[in-house]
Amino acid sequence: MIDPLPKYRFIVTLDPGDAYLPAAQALLLPLVAAGAFQEVTGLGGQLEVVTYAEGGRNDTVHQLPLRHSWNRITLKVGVVRDRVLWSWYQAGLADSLGARRDGAVIVLGTDGVPAMAWAFHGGLAAKWSGPDLHAEQNAVAIEQLEIAHEGLTNVL
Repeated sequence: MIDPLPKYRFIVTLDPGDAYLPAAQALLLPLVAAGAFQEVTGLGGQLEVVTYAEGGRNDTVHQLPLRHSWNRITLKVGVVRDRVLWSWYQAGLADSLGARRDGAVIVLGTDGVPAMAWAFHGGLAAKWSGPDLHAEQNAVAIEQLEIAHEGLTNVL
């Protein structure tokens, strides 16, 4: 039986080709990834289905596919001095068509080599949220970025 992958070892890159790197080069990915994220959510999509009751058939209702939509990928990261994500979001405010990026969410195995990856296509930095600041709490400042995209591909 194959052991499940740990969910705490992952990276996010803004180059989907990173998911295909040979093992020796893949070990260097954490050094050049877009960020060290604490959490990634929204890897999924849904198919909208409409029901159709056919006249004369009382034993079933047809389920017809209508359209597919993708969840927004949400990245949560501790605030750092590198402004890559903010710059991407800001670029979308000025030129949303030119700010589209492809990227990948890559889950690493225990050996640090990519074991599973999802590439997103045509991503836009759709929403940025700055940190909540509390003087009485001893916690890391977290910023959040939501990526609206046009599709996911499981590449590994």
